[in-house]
Amino acid sequence: MKGKDLLSSADLSRDDVERLFRAAALMKAHPERFAGSLSGKSAALIFEKPSLRTRVTFEAGVFTMGGLPIYLPHEEHHLGEREAVRDVARNLERWVSLIVARVFSHQVLVEMADNARIPVINALSDAEHPCQALADLFTLYERRSDPASWTLAFVGDGNNVCVSLMLMAATWGAHFRCANPEGYRVPAAAEAEARRRAALSGGTVEVHVDPVKAVAGVAAVYTDVWASMGQEDEAAQRERIFAPYQLNAALLSHAGRGALAMHCLPAHRGMEITDEVMDGPTSVVYDQAENRLHVQKAAMHALVHGLSGVV
Repeated sequence: MKGKDLLSSADLSRDDVERLFRAAALMKAHPERFAGSLSGKSAALIFEKPSLRTRVTFEAGVFTMGGLPIYLPHEEHHLGEREAVRDVARNLERWVSLIVARVFSHQVLVEMADNARIPVINALSDAEHPCQALADLFTLYERRSDPASWTLAFVGDGNNVCVSLMLMAATWGAHFRCANPEGYRVPAAAEAEARRRAALSGGTVEVHVDPVKAVAGVAAVYTDVWASMGQEDEAAQRERIFAPYQLNAALLSHAGRGALAMHCLPAHRGMEITDEVMDGPTSVVYDQAENRLHVQKAAMHALVHGLSGVV
């Protein structure tokens, strides 16, 4: 993985995912061993969208590995407006070792990666959120490392989180189901790629409309906000459409015994997930949030140094 970009879950092979999980587990258990991993290096953190988990985990991750995080907020730099994306990339590659970008348009990431000779990490775009998917599946890996033992269901919008989770679960060899309302289904191209990967890994992919059918007997049920940033004007319409997809006790009762409840956060409590489920005994939402730190540290180390000698 050394020198490569991480723009999509599809950028990772099954071996990449396995090695990243083993590295993340090692970094979580023994962070002191990697305190100098990014010594003398710096990372540009470009944020067009606000963030709690993504900003804190990347800043803390770079710093605790001995590097310097440089936060570049959109209101100061207006990526692609004040200066062309390719020019930003060509400047940053001469100063820093890594670019982490949280953007509205995935095409901005592609253009940046095409013009920078240093690794670029997708910290969220309209198309995907691979760092979140790594954290989610690592949370499952910690409980049972065999991906074939997991059937995971995602209910709600077929959005960037759903796409990245589907692609990575299929790559890893897990069994993935999603339930999306008509008109909000995962993109056909992403579904086709996930099915191709599942055929190679031994996993499976199912896409449903009925949330009850999707969660039947599964080991984990995942949801996300119904209206993402930039979709605020659709919130009322989406609330009506997605109401049957709420992750509540009734829906969770159709899943397997002790099924985990998952959410990438931030959550709109009482909308896509109820307090009863989010604060319930099988909720792992804060484990997912914590694990963003560990998998992103593993990813940064892998892209800058590779994982030889680590796992």
